[in-house]
Amino acid sequence: MSILTRPLKAFHVQLSAIDFEQLAAQGYLIVPQFMNQPTYQALYQYAQSLTPNDWHPAGIGRGEQYTQNTAVRRDRIRWLQPDEGIEQAYLSAMEELRLLVNRELFMGLFDYECHLAHYPPGAFYRKHLDAFKGRSNRRLTTVCYLNPDWRAVDGGQLILYGKNGQILETILPKAGKLVIFLSEVFIHEVATGHRDRYSITGWYRVNASINGVIDPTN
Repeated sequence: MSILTRPLKAFHVQLSAIDFEQLAAQGYLIVPQFMNQPTYQALYQYAQSLTPNDWHPAGIGRGEQYTQNTAVRRDRIRWLQPDEGIEQAYLSAMEELRLLVNRELFMGLFDYECHLAHYPPGAFYRKHLDAFKGRSNRRLTTVCYLNPDWRAVDGGQLILYGKNGQILETILPKAGKLVIFLSEVFIHEVATGHRDRYSITGWYRVNASINGVIDPTN
């Protein structure tokens, strides 16, 4: 493995061999400056410019088990699409990252899906897993934060838990920061925030096709 992997051109960052070794060893990685200021500022302003009709209440579960439960989560989401310019720019950067992870860690990541998330004041997301063994093809979760000047008193931290329920990390959602973790392993939650909080949450997936259907719900 080289000392430095190639940079993600879209975001002008470099991930080192140490970053990938850390992700492989502990199952998660925090990149404090994944996006530069012009990039996260543009995405932040874009998220703020969206109308209420552009957002949808987030739900839990999949397929027939999908439901909306405001006791569990209260964020609103917008799935990113490749036909929107600034959304495509983010998707392109994450495709670069997919190729890097596959090259360095041989994870066989097949594709990526992600959405903008808006947590209004008072919103949260209780403890949960993003995937369950044998029931999903999600392998890596990514969370990228967009709010500039976020402070601890604003709340909204991402909390990662270990296998014994201990807190591993309490992560302040500062603009430009990226968090990556194994979707099937880490229970996590979003603490209650006290101001509008914007992020992009996504999942790298492996190919679990059945009869040509990628990621079947059952």
